[in-house]
Amino acid sequence: MISALHIKNIGIIEDINIEFNQGLNVLTGETGAGKTLIIDSLQIISGGRFSKDMIRKGEDNSFVEICMYEPESEDAVDGNIIVSREINSNGRNMCKINGRMVTVNELKKFMSKYIEIHGQNDNQNLLDEKLHLNYLDGFIGNKFENKKVDYEKLYEEYCKIKQELKNNYGDEKERQRKLDLLKYQLNEIEQANLRENEEEELAEKSKIMQNSEKIAVNLREADQAISEGAIDSISTAIRALEKIEDIDKKYEAVCSNLKSMYYELQELARDVNSYTEDVYFNEEERNNVEERLDLIYSLKRKYGNSVKEILEYQDKVRVEIEHIENLESYNNTLRKKQKDVEEKMKILTVEIHSIRQKAAQELSNKINVELEDLEMKNAKINIKVTYLENEYLKTGKDLVKFYITTNKGEDEKELSKIASGGEMSRTMLAIKKVLADSDQMPILVFDEIDTGISGKAANSVANKLSKISKKHQVMCISHLPNIAAMADYNYFISKDVNNERTKTKIKLLQENEVIEEIARISSGDINEVSLKYANELRNKKAS
Repeated sequence: MISALHIKNIGIIEDINIEFNQGLNVLTGETGAGKTLIIDSLQIISGGRFSKDMIRKGEDNSFVEICMYEPESEDAVDGNIIVSREINSNGRNMCKINGRMVTVNELKKFMSKYIEIHGQNDNQNLLDEKLHLNYLDGFIGNKFENKKVDYEKLYEEYCKIKQELKNNYGDEKERQRKLDLLKYQLNEIEQANLRENEEEELAEKSKIMQNSEKIAVNLREADQAISEGAIDSISTAIRALEKIEDIDKKYEAVCSNLKSMYYELQELARDVNSYTEDVYFNEEERNNVEERLDLIYSLKRKYGNSVKEILEYQDKVRVEIEHIENLESYNNTLRKKQKDVEEKMKILTVEIHSIRQKAAQELSNKINVELEDLEMKNAKINIKVTYLENEYLKTGKDLVKFYITTNKGEDEKELSKIASGGEMSRTMLAIKKVLADSDQMPILVFDEIDTGISGKAANSVANKLSKISKKHQVMCISHLPNIAAMADYNYFISKDVNNERTKTKIKLLQENEVIEEIARISSGDINEVSLKYANELRNKKAS
């Protein structure tokens, strides 16, 4: 339940704190005092849309904070859940759940577990056809819980098999497409006949080809310098030293070293000369090298960053081709298992569908009784359960939709097509009354639910709100004395002008003040007659 609500700078609300209680909380008060702003604040804290125009004049931001006491909730800390939302004039939002920052969408999803707001334009849950099945199943209760659990287990197994078949190319077209692609890739790599280090060797050769003229010129110059200069000069020096080498050992040693250098230089000269012959390439050879490098670069773009990685991918493709070609037998086993599971699922879905169809008729009848009691005598709810022949859902094969006829002679239409917000609110009230025991929503907010009704219908609305409040915390803005009289807690909303500024005030009324407020609502004035009427209404609640 909501234990406390703090609102700051929204419309004419400057800064108020409201403590709410379990049961039926009714808010009444002056026109334009800010009652709707309190509902708007609950919508904002529930992740609803916010307009900058709602920020109090002269202020930069608005702030809403709520404390919910939900001791059995896993979201609670010491039994409490504290949620806040600050909105600045520049559009920036700051949302927090128990101090943790969240997005607006996360806030909306979180609060949808705790609060439902029903008013002129806010019956989202009732309009959401995905939740219609939840309403029906909630009404059925535990009557078919075992069947639902058994079906969900089978559905989970069914989904796993489908996913495994998909991963195993269980679809014949998909499998063949993948096989064709892998074989094409393998053939392309095999035809290239790559070898490791080939790219480096070709790149080196290409570099030499591109610089062949420069290399040739400089090799010829080096060859000439060695052959015609260095070798001849060293040869002359050796002959001179040979003439004196027997005179002293040191001359002999120098001569020997020089001879060694001479022979090494001759080897170098032969190498340089041979290099000169290697730098001449014909055009065909150049083209072959470049085409080979282009092929390697192309394969690298597709299959790896190096020849080594391409070859590794080739091995991987071979293994995958073999795997796919041998999968058919295993996939056939999976398909048989899937068929067996589907047959079991179908039996359960037929049984579940039968239960839901019967319950849909019963629920429709009960809601229609409540609608008649709410002076919607011509309105008829019809809950349709459609069996989906070719699709399995997590909840079975049923599509549940609520349809309604609001006036005699009209065709029934989807519930979302109701034009009147008051009709929508009363329809939701009728549904909530029937589902009060099974509905898990802790907090229900009704805004302007009494629009366009009086007399017997007003009494009926009041009684239903009271009964619903035995299982839920109910908050309701009302202008009817019948509803105010049924409240467990009455709050009076007023406005005050101070220093040329209007601001909202709220007060939890004592019993004598409750009687006076009921009297004011009933006749517009507090007098002996209206007070007597107020006491009579209040005594009805007590009885």
